[in-house]
Amino acid sequence: MSRILWGALALVLVGSTAAVLYHHLHPSSGPLQRAHSEFSFTVHAPMAAAFPLFGPEGERPWAGHHWNPKFVFPTPAKDTEGAVFHVAHGHHDSTWVNTAFDPEHGHAAYVYIIDRKLATRIDVQLTPADAQTTTVRVMYERTALSPSVNEDILEMAQTDPKMGLEWEQRIEKYLRERTSR
Repeated sequence: MSRILWGALALVLVGSTAAVLYHHLHPSSGPLQRAHSEFSFTVHAPMAAAFPLFGPEGERPWAGHHWNPKFVFPTPAKDTEGAVFHVAHGHHDSTWVNTAFDPEHGHAAYVYIIDRKLATRIDVQLTPADAQTTTVRVMYERTALSPSVNEDILEMAQTDPKMGLEWEQRIEKYLRERTSR
C-alpha cells in the first residue's frame, strides 16, 4: 500500500477515534428520556378555598422558601392563565408558563423549561370529595432535552409521587395557621 493510502487510512482512524471520544465525553444526541408520574392527596377545605393554593402566588405561603416565583407577566403578580414567571432551582433557572387556571373546574396546568435541558408539564386537578374536603391529583410529564439529564428524569419519576404526603402536610399546616390567626 502506498504512503498516501496509509496516511489517509491513519487520518481516517485518528479522526474517527477523536469523534467517538468527543461524542462519549460530550453527548449531544441519542435517545432522550420521558417519564410520567402522579400522586394524589386530600386537602381539608372546600374546593373554592383549596384551588387558589395551586397558583404560583397562592403556593408561596405553604411551599417553603425555595418557591419564589419572579413574575414576567402579569405585573403586579397574579395567579391567572397565561402567567409567565421564573423560579430558581438551585444553580438552575426555570421559565414557567401557566397554561390553565380554571377555579370553576378545579384545573391548573403549567409547563416549565430548565436551562434548555428539561421540559416539564404539570397538571393539577381538584375534585370536591364533599363540602369540606377536596381531592388533589398532580401529574408530571418530564422530557429530557439533553441526554445529560436522562438519569435525572428517571430519578424524578421515582421521587415525584413521594411529594403528595409532603404537599398535604404543608397545606394542612398552612390552613391550620391561617385559621388560628
